[in-house]
Amino acid sequence: MMAMATDSLDADTADRLDMTRLATGDDGALESLMQRHGPAVYRLLLGLLQDPEEACDLAQETFVRLYQARGRFRSEDRLLPWLHTIALNLARNRLRWRRRHPTVSWGTVDGASQEPASSLELAASSEPSPLEQLQREERIRAVRQAVADLPPRLREVIVLCEWEERSQAEVATILRISPKAVESLLYRARRILRARLHAWL
Repeated sequence: MMAMATDSLDADTADRLDMTRLATGDDGALESLMQRHGPAVYRLLLGLLQDPEEACDLAQETFVRLYQARGRFRSEDRLLPWLHTIALNLARNRLRWRRRHPTVSWGTVDGASQEPASSLELAASSEPSPLEQLQREERIRAVRQAVADLPPRLREVIVLCEWEERSQAEVATILRISPKAVESLLYRARRILRARLHAWL
């Protein structure tokens, strides 16, 4: 009954109700939270990791960690930044593991359907010709690689701000830095990407 009642509430209120339910032993609340925020968590991880299988695995792990930490959530907090922080820490750990195991590939994604939307990409025609489709796919690969090549903190900021469309204040909360630092990092990331993607932009 409570799960149905949260459907008509704004997301923050529904999150707080579901976290209260989860903290008091109602595990059905986790399903509600996963339905509401699972896609956003997956997109964030895909943007950081560039590997759909790893992104899916870590999205599930994010909600496992949320469940384990359910008693520490404060009712005055917003859940989504908290979830993003958990996902971000998991992604950082996975990227560190990759650096220690360089023979493991980054698992580059093929196909535009799995690529997060980005304001860095040019709009495609509604009915592209085969040549236009090929150019679009090449552009997407170039953007993906350029983002993957950014230093980790710049990659985090660009994925959160551009792909997830989070405000600089939200990103500051997630990364535990000041909004001014986010603004500076975002400026640097955009400048690097513009230089690397000059041929496509």
